[in-house]
Amino acid sequence: MSQTDNKFGELVEIISKLRSPGGCPWDIEQTSRSLIPFFIEEVYEVIEAIDNEDWTAVKEELGDVMLHLIFQALIAEEQNKFNIKDSIDTVSKKLVKRHPHVFEKEVVSSSFRANQNWETEKHKENNRKSRIDGVPAALPSIIQAQRLQQKASYVGFDWKDSKDVWNKINEELEELKIAEKNGNINHIESELGDVIFSLVNLARFLDISAENALRQTNDKFKNRFRYIESIIEEKGKKFEETELNELDKYWKEAKGKE
Repeated sequence: MSQTDNKFGELVEIISKLRSPGGCPWDIEQTSRSLIPFFIEEVYEVIEAIDNEDWTAVKEELGDVMLHLIFQALIAEEQNKFNIKDSIDTVSKKLVKRHPHVFEKEVVSSSFRANQNWETEKHKENNRKSRIDGVPAALPSIIQAQRLQQKASYVGFDWKDSKDVWNKINEELEELKIAEKNGNINHIESELGDVIFSLVNLARFLDISAENALRQTNDKFKNRFRYIESIIEEKGKKFEETELNELDKYWKEAKGKE
């Protein structure tokens, strides 16, 4: 048995003891559903640590996510549904079956073809009616949009190149301008959604995660805004009473420091 197997087994035993009679009251009270908010929080903490390239934090947060994976499996085992070994066995078989170009003699020419195989096998395994089924409704909308587009592209429903995508973006922008002039808020919202969806499609064509791109921009905004706040505080002024031209000057300063 490898050291990894030993450590994993130890963690399973620790969590199992926390759930056992005489264990931790909080852990004993938890259900699969009650743990969902904490599970989501831990996943986002992993993402934040990766974004910050804080590998000590990544190591710690991955452990917290693993805790939740085992926690969920143990609760299922208590209810005689499945255990952690069943989960591991299922994903192992899934990986082998969906990678015939690795574990069998099939040859693929690109990562796109490999993903195409993956989606085809996934579609067969789950007896799905539509090729875009399987994208969780609870996903953030940006990620959901990109996954829907990816799935559609694997069966040939796609633009030929990024030029076509740019044309679509410009078309949607013009429709948004018209909707804004007409003043119907529902129409404006619909057209704005089309613009965003088209921009996500461009990200896919450029092999960029739209979610990651937007998250990076959010971080830039936060850093620049906080820089402006610090400058205004140093000058003994109030943000609300500072002219926009001055705020823009500090914004550009912050941008220049990146």
